[in-house]
Amino acid sequence: MTDLEAIGYGQDVLRAEAGALEVLADRLDGDFARAVDLILTTKGRLIVAGIGKSGHVGRKIAATFASTGTPAHFVHAAEASHGDLGMITPDDICLLLSRSGETQELGDLISYTRRFGVTLISISANAESTLARASDMALILPDVPEVCAIGMAPTTSTTMSMALGDALAVAVMRAKGFDPARFHQFHPGGKLGAQFLRVKEVMVTGDALPLVAEDTAMPEVLMRMTGSGYGVAILTEGGALRGIVTDGDLRRHMDGLMTRRAGDVATRAPKSIAGEALVSEAVQVMNTMKVTALCVVEGDRLTGLIRLHDCLRAGVI
Repeated sequence: MTDLEAIGYGQDVLRAEAGALEVLADRLDGDFARAVDLILTTKGRLIVAGIGKSGHVGRKIAATFASTGTPAHFVHAAEASHGDLGMITPDDICLLLSRSGETQELGDLISYTRRFGVTLISISANAESTLARASDMALILPDVPEVCAIGMAPTTSTTMSMALGDALAVAVMRAKGFDPARFHQFHPGGKLGAQFLRVKEVMVTGDALPLVAEDTAMPEVLMRMTGSGYGVAILTEGGALRGIVTDGDLRRHMDGLMTRRAGDVATRAPKSIAGEALVSEAVQVMNTMKVTALCVVEGDRLTGLIRLHDCLRAGVI
């Protein structure tokens, strides 16, 4: 197979699946809205189950719901028949996935929900299937051929199922007013978690701050700048921020520099940021201002210093 042939096959697949999603979007109706309402009003958890490729999709759907404010859990359909049905309570709601709607392994799950009055939502491609007919709300996928070379391997159908799960999760998320602060509660680690760090959580504070007074002699100012390793000295008076001395300030006052005082060369009213601001906001300000450090203030009082290096170490950059 040539490169062009491989690219052509890939484009055909993506376009076919994109087309299937367009059909699915156009067919969403009141049943989708009712499914969203059922999930919103349940007192328990969303239990998701499927087998084979539908099971893999189900795991992702459960994870998406759980991370966006809806308690959700995946139950393996085969394991359910060997004790895991005990994980499901009458307060829960089940979402079962099966393209055919006749998956044998789902039989015990279906029977259990009917016996104990557990609300059942299904995603399948057959409105007349056992699963669809047993459901309190059946979401039916459009009759679109699988895009695989022999038309049998779950491809287009699993793409539609996953996208429909995303649509349900996002609709429920919006209805709940799920905000970035709550999102951070479920994503404290990695790059996502770092995006919600506050400046106060990573800033330099206390004795580590390179503080000088207005009348501090330049040799001592230079010692503070180099000794701290931060490349700046911060002017304060009674705890209030009065200015900052940077490498740029030194270069602008090279003539007679060593005879000057900190207040002679400092930049007055330097750009600052609040400790409650997001670290990502601090990065944006530093990039815009073309500086590598910001004073952190509460009112006019200095509370810390945040540097690009601190943001990099925290994983924000």
